[in-house]
Amino acid sequence: MSNLTQIALQSDQARFRTESPASHRRRPLRMLFIHRDAEVVDNCLEELKKAQFTVSADFVLNLAQCAERLHAQSYDVVVAEYPCPSLKGSRALQVLHKELQETPLLFVASAIRSESIAQLAADGAFDYVERDHIAQLPMAVRQALNERQLREELEEARKALRHSQSLYRALVDNPAYGIFRCNAEGETIDVNQALLTMLGYASKEDLLAAHHSTELLSSLGKGSSLVGPSADGKRIEPVEIEWKRKDGTSLKAWLSGREVYDDKANFAGYEIIAVDVTEQRTLEDQLRHQASSDSLTGLSNHRSLFDTLHAEIARSSRTNREFSLVLLDLDGLKGINDQFGHVVGDRALCRLGRILKDSCRSVDTAARHGGDEFALVLPETGMAAATLVAHRICELLASETEEPAISVSVGIASHPKDAGTVGTLLYAADRALYAMKDKRPRAARAARAFESHFTASHPGISRNQE
Repeated sequence: MSNLTQIALQSDQARFRTESPASHRRRPLRMLFIHRDAEVVDNCLEELKKAQFTVSADFVLNLAQCAERLHAQSYDVVVAEYPCPSLKGSRALQVLHKELQETPLLFVASAIRSESIAQLAADGAFDYVERDHIAQLPMAVRQALNERQLREELEEARKALRHSQSLYRALVDNPAYGIFRCNAEGETIDVNQALLTMLGYASKEDLLAAHHSTELLSSLGKGSSLVGPSADGKRIEPVEIEWKRKDGTSLKAWLSGREVYDDKANFAGYEIIAVDVTEQRTLEDQLRHQASSDSLTGLSNHRSLFDTLHAEIARSSRTNREFSLVLLDLDGLKGINDQFGHVVGDRALCRLGRILKDSCRSVDTAARHGGDEFALVLPETGMAAATLVAHRICELLASETEEPAISVSVGIASHPKDAGTVGTLLYAADRALYAMKDKRPRAARAARAFESHFTASHPGISRNQE
């Protein structure tokens, strides 16, 4: 019996805590372990600590204890043993998924075979790490949290879009429809007042005089099913087109209608209903933009960053051309907020965002990864060129006259040299960034020691005078 089992039999629960020197960068991460081996849990926590996580962790031994903990406390991530005796069978997993809801589930697998990978996905795992490769756990946790946040943001965007669509449907229930009729040759023979208003004309004669006698229908003909035979020979498949108003501005119209036949069942033309959806499409474009951009800096957000990285990895795999990822961390943001206030702190983030934009080519992507973290995706760029870009950004920040002065720590990784997936590429760049942060305190201490030695050896002479 392991130490963990003995403790659990006495108290049914225990709590591990580990703190990171960079805890200001992330809020404490609440984790629940379903595992029988204390050594594995300790190893997991140690790797998370190395990766700069601040963790508050509970553990249980079986599904019953897990359900009890989940009822009493919410968690960011649940890590389970695999295979786990208490989670065998579809019924037990269904109970676990019901309790977890949207909480990411990761498995620590003691032995993994190719057929087991498919079973892990079937069991609802976000990801898994092998017991012999616990060092991969921090990246799996980070990726699971990012995916969870992406889903939450996407659901919010969908709710906003559904709201806008419901407003649109409410308007369509009692709209002012634009209606026009065309003969078999496509010439407009009649229009209603709503269509005239929609297009900005005072009368039918003005509309026809402006050469719209055939344009209303001929503008649909470029591959549109609206002017061709319909499925039932009567109704016309709806289509969206773009028209020009009298003043030259664009109008997006949703057209639907039916074919018209005379008393002898001969085809006589079309009767078309037009609905102005310009504002609706503008709102949808705004929602899509909001879903992919950071509201403060205007850069791409982390969801857009992930999409870009996936696309670049796919492109790099096809072309065998490398690309680089530059991660940047704004130094001392907490201190700026504490000393000058959050308005100045937000301004510092925007200043960095502006310099990143100015340093980008049209094919590059600048993104705010979250908080004080930023990223640059540089297609067709190797490590040496990416390093030059990072140096240029640091120089631009150093040359700014606005106060307070700001600087960044930088980490660079390239694909496929340093990593082959989005997660491992981010992890490699993140480790390079923290290696730079670790060097800075040592360099600062060395500079202060030299300053003290110089002053003692040369009284009355300052470094500035020298």
